[in-house]
Amino acid sequence: MALPQFLPSSTITPKPKPSINPNFSSNLPNSFSLHLHNHHNRRRRSHLDLSTLRRSSENHRNNHLDVTELPLFPLPLVLFPGAILPLQIFEFRYRIMMHTLLQTDLRFGVIFTDSLSAATNTAVGCVGEVVKHERLADDRFFLICKGQDRFRVNKILRTKPYLVAAVDWLEDKPSPAAASAADGGDLDSLADEVEAQMKDVIRLSNRLNGKPEKDVGDLRRNLFPTPFSFFVASTFEGAPREQQALLELEDTAARLRREKETLRNTLNYLSAASAVKDVFPSSSSSSSSSSSS
Repeated sequence: MALPQFLPSSTITPKPKPSINPNFSSNLPNSFSLHLHNHHNRRRRSHLDLSTLRRSSENHRNNHLDVTELPLFPLPLVLFPGAILPLQIFEFRYRIMMHTLLQTDLRFGVIFTDSLSAATNTAVGCVGEVVKHERLADDRFFLICKGQDRFRVNKILRTKPYLVAAVDWLEDKPSPAAASAADGGDLDSLADEVEAQMKDVIRLSNRLNGKPEKDVGDLRRNLFPTPFSFFVASTFEGAPREQQALLELEDTAARLRREKETLRNTLNYLSAASAVKDVFPSSSSSSSSSSSS
């Protein structure tokens, strides 16, 4: 079920995120203009030193029966393929993990958790690949990571010094032709509808926040429906549980339909708020002045 009053991250102040460098937070792009790199970027796929399995990354992507080991990093956020994630690593066990990763393939699994004690309750996560790092004198790390493939935790193998799991790789399954016909169009048409609703939400949100009217521009940027659906989900930063549900879906059409419903509910909420503001234009200013006094 989509959140009926979800607001875009441009109107939400996200909660502090442990292990995320606050200096980097100011450099984070706005969720609606999050820069997505093309998929032809370099992906390091070095073999992991496994006791039972040594397979190449191409086999991992093409065969869901393949299993590999992956270190896990529980965070109070959801990472999506193509999204950029800045991190500051200061906890000792994760500094150990970074030292290992920097000598191997630079990849680890990000899994959403409300608290570190419930880290293993999330079955689906996204690989984060370190694309840039800086090691400080006190052995802390500043990282820039990019979301790559999704995975499902098959089994927790080790918990110390950090979580390591056997994982299966996830990819969206082709949507049945009957479902596409029932939706009244193909995936591209559905993606276009979601983009149009995103633009409406942004315009109305800007209006409520007193920002000048301007053209939103192209949000799809020639993205195919599947990566575009991940981009849309990445903008729902104020609703991590909804993001997690979208990450776990293995059907692009189902993900886009759910996003369309969320955006429609958001648009209805913002429209109501805008109507109230039009009827009582001084209510917001008076409330702000009273709070300041």
